[in-house]
Amino acid sequence: MNDVLSAFDFSGRIALVTGGTRGIGRAIVASLASLGTQVYFCGTNRELGRNVEQELCSLKGSVHFIPADISSMDQAKKLIDTIIEQESKLDFLINNAGITRDNLLLRMKEQEWDEVMAVNLKGCFNCTKAAVKPMVRKRYGRLIFMSSVVGIMGNPGQANYAASKAGIIGFSKSIARELASRQITSNVIAPGYIETEMTARMTDQAKNDMLSLIPAQRLGTVDDIAQAVAFLASPMASYITGQVLQVNGGLLMP
Repeated sequence: MNDVLSAFDFSGRIALVTGGTRGIGRAIVASLASLGTQVYFCGTNRELGRNVEQELCSLKGSVHFIPADISSMDQAKKLIDTIIEQESKLDFLINNAGITRDNLLLRMKEQEWDEVMAVNLKGCFNCTKAAVKPMVRKRYGRLIFMSSVVGIMGNPGQANYAASKAGIIGFSKSIARELASRQITSNVIAPGYIETEMTARMTDQAKNDMLSLIPAQRLGTVDDIAQAVAFLASPMASYITGQVLQVNGGLLMP
């Protein structure tokens, strides 16, 4: 039991969570900080980021907000460089930031496609490229990417979002092969339907229709995803790389 507990003691570890100001991202920040990690997180809403920083300041680890738009290579590089300058390393990168611009394909504007790809997929490239060099130098790292069940099974009205999330899976598997010999793992978490502000606005009928598809008969929680991140970041997952961990209550079983 003590060995299991020590595996989740992240004291001295440095993490970056992109899109950490709300929802799943915020839960990941809180979870890692509660395990002793020094967590940096980014977002574009400065007020919200500062509020989260204050709300989580009493946890075991420390929490630091840095405003950044990770769809910009320059801002992503500056974000990583800032962390390296302060900490001399980066152990965990959780690529969580994502947006939606839902529309049916026949109505989808080029801008809606480009905006989703810029944040969801190019943002992963920008941050990972900047983070990998110091990880290779230390011969250690955990890269964790947030995809979606939609990236595996598709969803009407979300061609842009599904394509970006499917792209994340291919990206992660490719760099897993490139970096495994450097003791750097690269894995994906694919959440199913999670309790969020969006699902809270759904009608009872829509929720019941959704639940009928989920063997677990409940929506997932942001903590379900945060706990999966903690596992993949821990020494217990040191021999796991290039994988997609589906956290969906049985909605999709490959």
